[in-house]
Amino acid sequence: MLNFNLPALLQESLAAVGFTTPTPIQKKAIPLVLEGRDILGSAQTGTGKTGAFVIPVVARILESSAETALILTPTRELATQVMKVVHDLAPRKTGVKTALLIGGAHMGDQLRDLKKNPRIVVGTPGRVNDHLKRQTLNLQNTAFLVLDETDRMLDMGFGVQLDAIIKYLPQDRQTLMFSATLPSSIVKLADKYLVNPERVSMGETHQVALNIKQDMLHLKSASKYPQLIKELDEREGSVIIFVKTKRGADELADRLSEDQHSADAIHGDLRQRERDRVIKAFRNKAHRVMVATDVAARGLDIPHIEHVINYDLPQSPEDYIHRIGRTARAGSSGSAMSFVSPSEGGMWKEILRLLQGQGGQLPPELCRENKNQRDDKKQTKSKKFGFKFKKRFEHSDSKSKAKAKPKRGRVA
Repeated sequence: MLNFNLPALLQESLAAVGFTTPTPIQKKAIPLVLEGRDILGSAQTGTGKTGAFVIPVVARILESSAETALILTPTRELATQVMKVVHDLAPRKTGVKTALLIGGAHMGDQLRDLKKNPRIVVGTPGRVNDHLKRQTLNLQNTAFLVLDETDRMLDMGFGVQLDAIIKYLPQDRQTLMFSATLPSSIVKLADKYLVNPERVSMGETHQVALNIKQDMLHLKSASKYPQLIKELDEREGSVIIFVKTKRGADELADRLSEDQHSADAIHGDLRQRERDRVIKAFRNKAHRVMVATDVAARGLDIPHIEHVINYDLPQSPEDYIHRIGRTARAGSSGSAMSFVSPSEGGMWKEILRLLQGQGGQLPPELCRENKNQRDDKKQTKSKKFGFKFKKRFEHSDSKSKAKAKPKRGRVA
């Protein structure tokens, strides 16, 4: 993999999984991490951020005898996927032990793995904090801290827990912070956690990959489901449908199943075992459709997703980027369709503003005017015109009447 001077065992693992050509962010980040630099990295979703930190971290772990690494992610799904990459690159023959610490998973299994003194720990802030309080997790030898999808962690309210975890870590460590977006809160956090970091950025973080075809439709809420069926019938390949609520995800998946569409739902109320089952089934194409809340918007990496449908718009404009980024992974192409109800018009305008950025060009399909709004404008104009015409007519008529009265009087 280029000339990164990686350990032989890691090079073998990379070759075994067909990982031969680094992505642009990997080319930039990996040498800097190997040099020991702190990193503040941002890139569009699907650009290979996970490899950008897992590859150099595994390399450094293989070259040391006692150092350990802690990788934190906002969701269980992302933690599980990061651990899969770790296992791919540091298989059992390397002797690197690992522990996955996530909520919803069996605590006994985690305690067993922690007793083996794992060198790489991947987890979510909540469960990692639980183990620190129980004194079942020792971070004294942690040389590497990785914060993945940091903006999402702050959005989910993990700021306090991150501060608590940092107190258990050695000050002399290397910290890598990766985020899809870089709001001011992330910059402040970087100032607090990172030491003279190297900034690594690939493209605009509010930009959608060019190989995603975006489209939208203005619909009344009652028209969304019939239109969804039409979209599913006209498309081929796997589809992920995003909705606002957990209950909405279950109800929509049940309704689709009743209408002979192979569908399942994933959301935060499912036990970890159920979430794993849904993702595994979808990954293995046991179901064509997965209905999801935003819990699946970040980190879900299933290459065969060809279509994203926003049945409901997200709660924030940034989440639109992450949702549609579930398709067109690793250079493939995909499509994204958004249904916009009248009550969602304000959020859609915010999404367009975000996409447009600094003078960016929006796809014309996203700028379609609401037919109802056009009709309202026409009616308003016609009413205005009719009102003015009537006034002018009445005004003119009253003048003529006013002149006619004295005339009639003089004749009399």
